[in-house]
Amino acid sequence: MAMIRAATTTFLLLTALTGVAYPLLVTAVAQGVFPLQANGSLRTHEGRVVGSALIGQDFSSGEPARAARWFWGRPSATAPSPYTALDVAAGGASGGSNLAPSNPLLAERAQERIATLAAAARAVGLAPSDAPVPVELVTSSASGLDPHLSVAAAEFQVARVARARGLSEDTVRALVRAHTSPRTLGILGEPTVHVLELNLALEALGRSPEVP
Repeated sequence: MAMIRAATTTFLLLTALTGVAYPLLVTAVAQGVFPLQANGSLRTHEGRVVGSALIGQDFSSGEPARAARWFWGRPSATAPSPYTALDVAAGGASGGSNLAPSNPLLAERAQERIATLAAAARAVGLAPSDAPVPVELVTSSASGLDPHLSVAAAEFQVARVARARGLSEDTVRALVRAHTSPRTLGILGEPTVHVLELNLALEALGRSPEVP
């Protein structure tokens, strides 16, 4: 009987400590010291949540002329379209494709994404670029969560975005530079552009008439 009492007491004590007190303490510290990170690093615009700083999302859906107004992020493996993983309104998710490098579906999806980019350019009166499309604009990441692009992939979209918004390419290119992060510690990785932050800054410039 004494052993049962001791075991029950230990169980209840550990449950209270590790199942109640510790989670409450960690939550309180996180909310007090790191409230932004603790709540998902969410970004708001005009009083509503528009995304997370940690998760790539779709900017390519809708009519080509409207989608052309935004920088598009890394494609998601969830499907050829939407272009990236997160749909804030619908609560979309990410996922890997698990396709082998030899699978012909990978090449088909890359061609579909190239065609989508070309359609957006034509929608604003531009001829599709003859330059090679940066690889991360047509190949999906493993998780579909990437919120960043390479500088080359952002530069590839400057002409289209500038034309769609009635802005000069120099203005849009300056925004890209302003939202480019250097290599970590100066040596790790490559410079990257945060797509959501860039698009929010783009929208802050003003709402020019949309391309018909």
